[in-house]
Amino acid sequence: MYVRPAAAAAAAFLGFTLTLLGGTASYAATGPGSAAGTGTGTGAETGRAALGGPVVYAHRGASAYAPENTLDSIDLAMQMGFDWVENDVQRTKDGVLVVIHDDTLARTTDVEQRFPDRAPWKVQDFTAAEIARLDAGSWFGDEYAGASVPTLRRYLDRVQRNRQKLLLEIKKPELYPGIEEQTLKVLEEAGWLDARHVAQRLVVQSFSADSVRIVHGLRPDLVTAFLGTPAVADLPRYAAFTDRINPWHTTISADWVSAVHGLLGAHGKAMEVDTWIVDDAATARKVQDMGVDGIITNAPDVVQDAVGGF
Repeated sequence: MYVRPAAAAAAAFLGFTLTLLGGTASYAATGPGSAAGTGTGTGAETGRAALGGPVVYAHRGASAYAPENTLDSIDLAMQMGFDWVENDVQRTKDGVLVVIHDDTLARTTDVEQRFPDRAPWKVQDFTAAEIARLDAGSWFGDEYAGASVPTLRRYLDRVQRNRQKLLLEIKKPELYPGIEEQTLKVLEEAGWLDARHVAQRLVVQSFSADSVRIVHGLRPDLVTAFLGTPAVADLPRYAAFTDRINPWHTTISADWVSAVHGLLGAHGKAMEVDTWIVDDAATARKVQDMGVDGIITNAPDVVQDAVGGF
């Protein structure tokens, strides 16, 4: 596990080591009918069978070691050898999509100091220019002072530069009518909706079934995921418009995972399960034994070591 003050040096060494061992998560395929390097099969076959372990997703980047949802966090995940990063998308007052988890800026920026009279500091109450002025790194550590809340477009460009893959969450869509179409527009403009990205490098997810359904309706070729743990009896309804069910790890069992795998998703392939948030080795091995296809984690190095040995 990383010691945060030495994160950059440790990350460089670990990333080099993982490269030598081939221990990245690049074996994951997300396409509706393709697996990395083969063009056939499903993500489940690739993630669990090819190397014997679930795909590891760096939640908000390598967020145990760098400020979440920042470019520093995804850069660190890349240096550590992890292809897949997860992020959250919300919208500013003037209609710009930004990458941040909470619907308030208070926890992860210095907004209370810069704008003391603007409580409760909601993302939707600030312009993109105002948000760009905020420090989104100092709360985590002095070495990250000056990190910013990235726009979605800037974030996509960095993920592309890093040759990473993206698990994109549309956050609280009920606050932002039309955010699904807008997110797809930004993805298109950034070059993320071509055949290769859609087949292997992008998954769109949400806690809102309606939002996932909208994305599927607008772009039926995209891989989508619903965040939650529907009852087994309700799973077929979700299979009509999504490819994955991504639950909190405390809410699942091996039988539930098997029930998801027993259904064909929106693209006619076996549905998959990517569970969250798992940050310790014991829990990682536990959900691996349940048969999950992916693990979403703040500490991807810890989880990868536990489930894959790389």
